[in-house]
Amino acid sequence: MSPLLYLAQRGTAAILALTVLVHLGTILYAVRGGLTAGEILGRTQGNVGVLLFYAVFVLAAAIHAPIGLRSVLREWTGWRGRSLDLAMIGLSALLAGLGLRAALAVYWA
Repeated sequence: MSPLLYLAQRGTAAILALTVLVHLGTILYAVRGGLTAGEILGRTQGNVGVLLFYAVFVLAAAIHAPIGLRSVLREWTGWRGRSLDLAMIGLSALLAGLGLRAALAVYWA
């Protein structure tokens, strides 16, 4: 793994550790508080802070997961070269696009 990919993997892991904890804490708070889906959407709709939080979460995951999968595929299948890199870039773009679309849907709900 190149030094840049190593740093990206470790940096996004740190971001994900924090964002996953906040996300799970929020879920626990909402469930224990008895909030309905409509009440949760009412609190998150139009909230720029929530949108930015989930945008960071999504982008970190979209970078982190393909780097890890690339390493696994290289080790288990022997797949190497430009085609693997392009496939992982495509996966990253797909994850980012779908995740940001979901975050925007909650923001615009």
